Amino acid sequence: MEAVIKINELRKSYGSIVAVDGVSYEVKRGEMFGLVGPDGAGKTSTMRMLVGLLNPDAGNAEVLGYDLLTQKNLIKDGIGYLSQRFSLYGDLSIDENIEFFADIHGVKNYKERRNELLEFTRLTPFRDRLADKLSGGMKQKLALACTLIHKPKIIFLDEPTTGVDPVSRRDFWKILSNLLKDGITIFMTTPYLDEAERCNRIALMDKGKIISCDTPKNVKDSMHMQVIEIVCSPIRAAYSIIKTSTEFEVQMYGDRLNVSVFEYERDYAIIKKLFDENSIIETDKRLITPSLENVFIHLMNKPQNVGLT
Repeated sequence: MEAVIKINELRKSYGSIVAVDGVSYEVKRGEMFGLVGPDGAGKTSTMRMLVGLLNPDAGNAEVLGYDLLTQKNLIKDGIGYLSQRFSLYGDLSIDENIEFFADIHGVKNYKERRNELLEFTRLTPFRDRLADKLSGGMKQKLALACTLIHKPKIIFLDEPTTGVDPVSRRDFWKILSNLLKDGITIFMTTPYLDEAERCNRIALMDKGKIISCDTPKNVKDSMHMQVIEIVCSPIRAAYSIIKTSTEFEVQMYGDRLNVSVFEYERDYAIIKKLFDENSIIETDKRLITPSLENVFIHLMNKPQNVGLT
């Protein structure tokens, strides 16, 4: 499948802080690609360079076959960008906001397209409502409609569901799935690993570097460890004991721990002995399939994190 985004050794620093540290990867036509990582990982800086809002310090990229450094204006005609703080105009209605963005992009006969987008995003009943009067989820859907008014080939979405309620998040993902059916390429950033599972491919990013890039399944399969889920009490004491007394990776989720080990029988015996010595009561345990979060934390804890090409 043809690559519509080709990134080569892209770098960006802010003073002494390295935000993007020589990343290289490709995004294929018609796929949903997720750039995943915690706050400060370099996701937004990467996206802002790709849409032409930031100049890279080094490296380059091609978007839709155009050179990022020399053909920036040609790139802008073929992309849509929904930033974390998309600027809707609160004193304009839904209809008027879409009309405004159609005018910005030079779309003349926009009314039929606007009606399609309102149906698509289920905003038709609210088309006369002011943007300031919309819920967070409805604002995001309106922002997406404005982003799509000029029929871009690639849409860049920067953490589009942050701060959106669960029902609106689900609706938003349905909309994105339908966009893929139309052949639009979606490049999105997200801190949510459950959302990353929905992407065709993902790049896990930490401290400016790409630490894994593949399908969600292949990324999970790359962790050659077993994960034991343990329900126990007191949970914080159990977490602290495993963290300080073993080399196992441990994560705490409510009333249970995820402990990553190499050999279940041998390594669980070590954990059980520590629990018995410290009066930790275990009520349940089971082997589980490693999650993306397990894998991400495993990769972040590796002594040498090097970017993938």
